[in-house]
This record gives sequence, structure tokens and C-alpha cells, in this order.
Amino acid sequence: MSDAPRLAITLAQLAQFDEIIDARSPSEFTEDHIPGAVNLPVLNDEERAQVGTLYKQVSPFAAKKLGAALVARNIASHLEHYCLDKPKSWRPLVYCWRGGSRSGAMVHIFSKVGWRAEQLDGGYKAYRRAVLAALETLPAQYRYRVVCGLTGTGKSRLLSALQHLGAQVLDLEQLAAHRGSLLGNLPDAAQPPQKMFESQLWAELQKFDPSQPVYIEAESKKIGNLRVPDSLLDNMWQSRCIRIEAEQQARVTLLKEEYTHFLQDPAALNAKLEFLTGLYGREIISRWQQLAHSGEWNTLVGELLERHYDPAYTKSMLKHYPRYDEGLILQTDDLSEARLAELAARAIAWP
Repeated sequence: MSDAPRLAITLAQLAQFDEIIDARSPSEFTEDHIPGAVNLPVLNDEERAQVGTLYKQVSPFAAKKLGAALVARNIASHLEHYCLDKPKSWRPLVYCWRGGSRSGAMVHIFSKVGWRAEQLDGGYKAYRRAVLAALETLPAQYRYRVVCGLTGTGKSRLLSALQHLGAQVLDLEQLAAHRGSLLGNLPDAAQPPQKMFESQLWAELQKFDPSQPVYIEAESKKIGNLRVPDSLLDNMWQSRCIRIEAEQQARVTLLKEEYTHFLQDPAALNAKLEFLTGLYGREIISRWQQLAHSGEWNTLVGELLERHYDPAYTKSMLKHYPRYDEGLILQTDDLSEARLAELAARAIAWP
């Protein structure tokens, strides 16, 4: 085991280290990890399963012998490759599932080399508990300006313009890799696991200055398959709103730009539209599917906005945001980058 002192878990201490090393298996790392950590597994998924099976079916002693050989071999590989150019002053923090043997073995060897390696007490489990506790209280430390607007009004682009001007922005849809609607899956990115989403959210919240507002897009309780923490939603719902209003043609043009993958694959869009059959009936869904098949995109997008998206969005806003009607209104028929930069400047200047 390690000769180094073990740390009591505090999230603030993580920034004190040159690097954070996750010694767990790749599948554990994929499900969730400390943001910014690098995965140097001491046992890969197959090896971990092999050792676990030996532990149950033969004996703990047999499992420990095999595990020690595998761990030593893997740590040696990391030393020969990833760690080869690390200076003597390098100070890594290493963790595994519970802060036990896997991270302990790596810290022990690193310490013998001469690096100031330390082990995270309690490991990932303690980190996860701390993140969940922080997400209960951290959102309340900030003042939010909630960007609202019907589908296609450029809310995400306005957030980007705000960020470009130096404002604090929390882009939940970017963290969730989803645009927040039935058709919101990104074509080139899967959503992260729920735990990873929460870790990324915690990491973003930590960066903000409580004396300055945080701009955030209005969202429902779920973004795709991911749940937004109640504590954050509660604070958003009580916040002031910035409402962007745009002409329908500008909205249609923007949506065709952002959902070009559906224009290129109408069959994929029509498969999604099937989920709306219970709401609108077979006749309307068949009409929309035919419009997609025929490439009549302006008509289809316009009807989807009028029949589905606009009523649902307006109902949700009035239900959850009591200050929705008293916010700043940004009206435009131009959703170009230059125009959104002007609107972002107006939003920042709003007292």
C-alpha cells in the first residue's frame, strides 16, 4: 500500500494537483469520472472480471496473486509510456472505486519513483457523494438570467454570443449533447451517462463568480434522456427571463441549418415523427411524413412549429416561469451572428 498520506475528500483540493489519474477500468471511467482526469487503468475490464471470477470461484488468495501480476504489468506499461516524461516535481492525485488497492498500488510505486503522488481517500465513491451534495446547494449561489424563446429563435446561438462577450454561460444542452426536444439528438455525438452529465455540470458551476449573473437557456426537467437537477431547476424557475422573439421565416431558416442531418435523411425524421401519432393522429403524421419525403421543408417546419412546438413551449414557460412576462424582450427578424452579438450586448446591459 501507499507510503503517502491519504486525503480527506474535498472537491476544492482537486485543483492543487498537477494531474488527476483514474485507475479504474475503462468502462467505469466512461460512466463517470472527475472532469479532466486521465484514465490509466491498473486492470482493464476483462482483467477485472477475470480477477473477480477467480475470487468467487477459487479463493481470494488466488485472485490476489493474479491481480498483483496484472496490476504490476499495467502500472509498468504506464510508467514506460504515459509517465516517461513526467518531471520529479510532478504531483498526481490517484483514485479508484473506493480508494483501495488499485489506486494504492499505483501511488505506492509512483512514490517510490520519487513523485509526490497521493491517493484520494474514499475514491470515486466519496467524490460522487460530494458532487451530489454540492449540486443540492451550489446552484443557489448564483443569479440566473434565463434565455427563453420559441423553438428556432436562436437561444443557443445567443448563449454563444453572450459567452463571446465575456458573460458567464451555462449551456446545459451542450453538456447534455442534445437540443432538448423530440428531434434533439445530435447526429455525431451520443449523450453522456447521467453521472457524467452531473460531474460536468458541477465542474462548470464551480467556475462562476457569484457576483455576476449566469446566462442559461430555459429547459424542461429532462434534456433527452438526462435529468436536470431539481435544485438548479428551482432556481431557474424563480429567475428573470430574457425572451428572444423572431419572425417565423427566420426561425424556419435557422432550424433547417441546425437540423440539416434530417434534411439529408428524411427516413430518420419520419421515424421520429411516429412518436407523435398519439398526439396528432395518423392522418396528420402521414401528411408530415409525406412533406419530409417530398422535401417540402419550409411547409413541414412551419406546421411543426405552429401545431406542436410553439403551443407546448408557451404552456411550459407560463407554468414554470412566473416572471416570464416581465423579462427583457429581444425582437428580431435577423438571426445572423452579427445581429445576435447586438442582442447579446443588450442582454448584458440589462440591469
